[in-house]
Amino acid sequence: MHELARMSARAMVAALKDGHVTPAEALDAALERIAETDSVINAVPTVCEGRARSRAERLPADGRDDAGFLHGLPVLIKDLTDVEGVRTTYGATVYADHVPDRSDIVVERIERMGGIVLGKTNTPEFGAGSQTFNRVFGTTRNPWDPTRTVGGSSGGAAAALAAGSAWLATGSDLGGSLRNPASFCSVAGLRCSSGTVPHGPRELAWDSLMIDGPMARDIADLALFLDTMAGFDPRDPLSRPRTPDPAGGPATFTEALDPGAWPARPRLKRVAWTTGFGYLPCDPEVVSAIEHAAGRFGDLGAEVVPAELNLRQAEDIFQTLRADLLATDKGALYDAHGDALKEDLRWNIERGLALERGAAGRAALARGRLLADVQAFFADHDLLLAPAAMVPPFPADVPWPRAVGGVEFDNYVSWLMTAATISLTDCPALSVPCGFTEAGLPIGLQMVAPARHEGRLLYWAHRFEELAGIADQVPRDPAPE
Repeated sequence: MHELARMSARAMVAALKDGHVTPAEALDAALERIAETDSVINAVPTVCEGRARSRAERLPADGRDDAGFLHGLPVLIKDLTDVEGVRTTYGATVYADHVPDRSDIVVERIERMGGIVLGKTNTPEFGAGSQTFNRVFGTTRNPWDPTRTVGGSSGGAAAALAAGSAWLATGSDLGGSLRNPASFCSVAGLRCSSGTVPHGPRELAWDSLMIDGPMARDIADLALFLDTMAGFDPRDPLSRPRTPDPAGGPATFTEALDPGAWPARPRLKRVAWTTGFGYLPCDPEVVSAIEHAAGRFGDLGAEVVPAELNLRQAEDIFQTLRADLLATDKGALYDAHGDALKEDLRWNIERGLALERGAAGRAALARGRLLADVQAFFADHDLLLAPAAMVPPFPADVPWPRAVGGVEFDNYVSWLMTAATISLTDCPALSVPCGFTEAGLPIGLQMVAPARHEGRLLYWAHRFEELAGIADQVPRDPAPE
């Protein structure tokens, strides 16, 4: 592994800023690592070296003192996100040769902030499902055990980070697609409150369920990349200025990790933990890891209590809103190319098309009631802890788990509800590595804070990461199959 590939993103940015490393050298290191690993993990199926080298020669002159300016650091973009002039397939055969003529807002922002787009990471078809395989590029495999899945839908991003093929990568999240693969690959992924990271332009401009966000190897790099990505853009009506905390304090997410940047040093009073929100099963090894991780917050000064929070209604709400969203967004594609879509995606679209009149509206009302329950919960608690995924990484040839803890699933969404439940709340949530199974497979802790409190969430995740002491286990060479 190239020595630069082992460095953190923030160390690389510092070296690039000071001139100790050039953007061309950073590109060379990333390309070398992709060549070393991708025949095993299949994480970065599209590389745009020529475009990257051209961009590296003409970095933006403005913004160089901003905390999120990347000074020529190579970045990977999920293959659901448009990059001008770069093949973007959405993991779908009907878009196998698609080359967009403009970039998504989030890509424009990264490039304006000195990031160099080097390639696209693999994703399931249209991001449907938390297992990264498709008929365009095949299956992405886990660097910890290539016979296992990386999760999804930001699975290529998580695998590339864990293997050292990238320092930073973008992801997106509807029902857990930033948090689940981060858990499976022992990296960090953050789903922010809606509007924190602008994206689009989209016809479904007011949708608050689909979120773009950062992925990185550790929390400090995650904060750096969020500084790059966050901010207001008039083309996204939900977007807002970069604000780490509604009450003021740190000006950037990177500053938020420093206790001295806050008006008063952050303190934890009460932290609650759950393994299933009152209704979900969970693998025993995941339960054990989450219980152990929750205990660490006592070392941070918190009273740690079981969560008295029953969100049983969340699955019906999420399944209805997701189906309606997919039917609205992909209905025309289904009419024109239904036979070309994968079975699980067809099922989800058809479920949305078959919803009875008023079902989506009733689900939206129920979501509002759930939100009120969660807001009341956070009046008495600083953080909520839960699994990022209810199972460890499963075999890569299994599309999705059919049963967990004796509970059987009849669809590809139900096993994601440990993460998808939180998607409904608009609370920021991240996955941070917290342990391993007896077989050495990663397990991630999902940490949840009140809406708009990304700064405090990152602060406490950074403190937990220091206690856990396992962030330095990536990047790693992919294990032999």
